[in-house]
Amino acid sequence: MRNLFFVSALAFLAACGSGNKPDEQAFLESLDSAAVEGPEISEEVISSVLQQIPSPLEISVLLKESGTKYDKQLLNSPDNISKYNSNYHKALNLGIYGTDLGYTNIYEQNQDGLDYMGSIKDLADGLSIGQFFDIETIGRLATNSKNLDSLLLITTQNFNSINQYLQEQGRANLSVLLLAGGWIEAMHITCEVAASDPSNKELQETIGSQKIILENIVLLLSFYQQVDQNMASLLTDMQVLQTEYENIEIVTTYEESTFEIVDGVMVIKDNSSSEIKITDQNIENIKNLIGSVRNKIIS
Repeated sequence: MRNLFFVSALAFLAACGSGNKPDEQAFLESLDSAAVEGPEISEEVISSVLQQIPSPLEISVLLKESGTKYDKQLLNSPDNISKYNSNYHKALNLGIYGTDLGYTNIYEQNQDGLDYMGSIKDLADGLSIGQFFDIETIGRLATNSKNLDSLLLITTQNFNSINQYLQEQGRANLSVLLLAGGWIEAMHITCEVAASDPSNKELQETIGSQKIILENIVLLLSFYQQVDQNMASLLTDMQVLQTEYENIEIVTTYEESTFEIVDGVMVIKDNSSSEIKITDQNIENIKNLIGSVRNKIIS
């Protein structure tokens, strides 16, 4: 499976159509932890992490193809949006809602999808990034799961624009929170399903493969631990999760790459393979830790 976990979540962030933008100065003055002193994280660094994180859409496809039924109870209710008044919680839950919307899309739960799009619109507008999304185009693509590639393309372009904009505004920390929220929600959904179906080895391996991804997210959060108390707290929680991941072993067997012709073009085929050693107890422990972190974010 391609490694992307958060990218497509952003594809569903809705635009602020015809609404009036708030006065820029008043908006900036009202932001908590908006301009954060600290090292800038380049667009290249963020993008390199994103390229390794499986997308919520792909995870949802895996769940659906395994015969798992749609379960709305696994998602964060769009009605919870009234709880998110700080920019820290808005950014994290924007990532979470993006994952939830991807899940509803794959299962073709259009009414639930509309509810999430409404909440996503409010959060995106509240963070002054709704202008980067064309809600009509996204809504049209989201009604057909065959448009996955188009959604991923739009998402990648949009996230690059968002990341650049937030850096210019001194708010690159919000890019990290968007990424973390989407990853946490996708992990939550996957762990809940995997724990209830121990026979699904593919889901277990998907969870185990996140060991390296988690290391990257912890690194990104660590850049802000000295200047943002909220992000320092989230970092501590993620480091506890990282400790549990130390019990999972990933063994890579190297095989020399070969060349092959695909559609008339010569490409390099990677023949190396990885074995992920993960137990049912590992899954249960990770599920509980992810659930604890998520509850702090959505409550």
